[in-house]
Amino acid sequence: MTAAEDATYLSAFRARLGLPGIIDVHTHFMPDQVMRKVWAYFDTVGPLTGRTWPITYRDDAEVRLKTLRDFGVRAFTALVYPHKPDMAAWLNEWTADFAAGTPDCLHTATFFPEPQAAGYVGEAVERGARVFKAHVQVGGYHPGDPLLDPVWGLLEDARVPIVIHCGSGPAPGTHTGPEPIAGVLRRFPRLRLIIAHMGTPEYSEFLDLAGDYAEVRLDTTMVWTDFSEADAPFPAHEHGRLRAFADRILFGSDFPNIPHSYGHSIEALERLELGDDWLRQVCYHNAATLFGIE
Repeated sequence: MTAAEDATYLSAFRARLGLPGIIDVHTHFMPDQVMRKVWAYFDTVGPLTGRTWPITYRDDAEVRLKTLRDFGVRAFTALVYPHKPDMAAWLNEWTADFAAGTPDCLHTATFFPEPQAAGYVGEAVERGARVFKAHVQVGGYHPGDPLLDPVWGLLEDARVPIVIHCGSGPAPGTHTGPEPIAGVLRRFPRLRLIIAHMGTPEYSEFLDLAGDYAEVRLDTTMVWTDFSEADAPFPAHEHGRLRAFADRILFGSDFPNIPHSYGHSIEALERLELGDDWLRQVCYHNAATLFGIE
């Protein structure tokens, strides 16, 4: 679909479901120099992607903001993530400034296992961060690193959600998969983790974690799209659990770094035929409840 066709389709989708908008918990806004490096990585078919991955919405930030708003996205995130030490704190400064000037963006922050992490995470929470991003795959760290213990404890007590890429898709990392993060949850069972990409490709194992821990949620990012189904299809036998966890699945897109149109992310959910009530919860109400969006 073109952007105009997307906007028409998404407007009809919202009208049919009676939704005031869409809440997207998995979008990326970053400093320009960082975003350019991310796009360059995708362009060179980096080892963590492993396949051609065109960037559909390669525009400057103002254009991308207008695009999301034209699609009816009422709230979204600015997911940033460090790949080395001494990077997270300045990313958090940038996201704080971005959120201050972008009221529909949920104030986002991040962290890395380093001695100063608890300090800047605590500061971000005090400044109003509403969601954190952790990327075990890109960061190349074990989520159970002792340097992160005070971070997990702080975020558990503050009840701030964390969108975490800990599944092994699109390519396994040293510390990806369900067991490393399961170890963290055994010690911090009240963490509000949002498992990115439904835990691709370990869908069943991460649904098991959601069954074990009441605060674990999952986002739909790229799952069930044609691109994802070609490489890591969601198991049909798990569709029943999608209904069971209807109140803990949140819509995510990976905008702007997606190899397909934005509307296809919603179309992929509609193709599941899980009903309008399920779509209402996933595309708006679950995130609205979690983040206190009126």
